[in-house]
Amino acid sequence: MGTVLGAMRNVRWHELQHAYGSASQVPGVLSRIAWGDAPSSDEALSDLERWISTPPVFDSTAATVPFLWELAATDTVRDRAGVLDLLATILAAGNAEHPAWTRAAHDAVAAGRATAARLAAAPDTPEAGGPSPARSVRAAATRLLAAIDRHVCPACAGPTPCGA
Repeated sequence: MGTVLGAMRNVRWHELQHAYGSASQVPGVLSRIAWGDAPSSDEALSDLERWISTPPVFDSTAATVPFLWELAATDTVRDRAGVLDLLATILAAGNAEHPAWTRAAHDAVAAGRATAARLAAAPDTPEAGGPSPARSVRAAATRLLAAIDRHVCPACAGPTPCGA
């Protein structure tokens, strides 16, 4: 088994675009989500949401989604619920001018359905003196699982709809 985000080096990020230009910064942002302190991780997640999913999706979105699934499944990531919420945002977003980008992004989100199901069924492990972080992950995974299961959009209509 490789390290978290180890396969990022295999993506030609500089050839992909996000809302503000080249996606070459995406690996650094994903790394800050994975290993950053609270303020850095929060800022990185917010930046990534603006760059790849709001309002349209971009060609970099589908390339980013597998790494978001990896982060959502990694216990040491601080805001796994936020990562799952970003995946739900991507599933709800589209790009009317580039339906293939929309379909690829939605297919990539739907491909992680098994991970969402596993996270939705995770046991509650309360932390001393506070609520369980697993509870927020479980709730976000349950919402995302429902969104995947009921997903329909013009870009995904066709011979093999997203999530099939």
